[in-house]
Amino acid sequence: MADVILFHSALGPRPAVFALADRLRAAGHTVHVPDLYAEPEGREGTAGTEGEGGGPRVADPVITDDPQKAAELVESVGREELLRRAIVAAAPHSDRGVVYAGLSLGASLAQTVALGDGRARGLLLLHGTADLPADASAPDLPAQLHIADPDPFEPHDWQTAWYLGMRRAGVDLEVFRYPGAGHLYTDPELPDHDAEAAERTLAIALDFLADIDAAGE
Repeated sequence: MADVILFHSALGPRPAVFALADRLRAAGHTVHVPDLYAEPEGREGTAGTEGEGGGPRVADPVITDDPQKAAELVESVGREELLRRAIVAAAPHSDRGVVYAGLSLGASLAQTVALGDGRARGLLLLHGTADLPADASAPDLPAQLHIADPDPFEPHDWQTAWYLGMRRAGVDLEVFRYPGAGHLYTDPELPDHDAEAAERTLAIALDFLADIDAAGE
């Protein structure tokens, strides 16, 4: 089955992230959930630990439900360092070819890492996207974006430009929009939550991973 690395949002590795990972595992997939806010053991080590369903955590994760606190966490670590940690976390698994996935900030990291990994098998974006370099190239990379409509962090004009850029890069892209849902609608502990949209997202994502698995057989 698919080997997935799932990056958390700026709110940290909240219970909803591990719950999503467990739902994917229940379908037979291997899922790695690095804690990008955990201080890596060393420049050669991995960022954080797996957590629930994927091995013990060495320390309680830093999480929040406050967007301002989340912004402060991102600023304190730095976006470049978060990207470095994401790359380091993916490195032990990338030789096998992984599906990169993420939520909001984690989606932007997943996109950046996947487009730089020629062995990537897929890209699953929930609630977010990232800038594209002009020379981005990922021919036939399967990808999905699931996003609220409207999303205050992903305005329509941005999404249109992003979509065209991804298509120019050769990405085999599908976009699913969820009218009326909040930004992080898959997290049941947040005001953004939309149960129907979350379940539909999961069902479509599971079909996506199954297709990737079938294509690799």
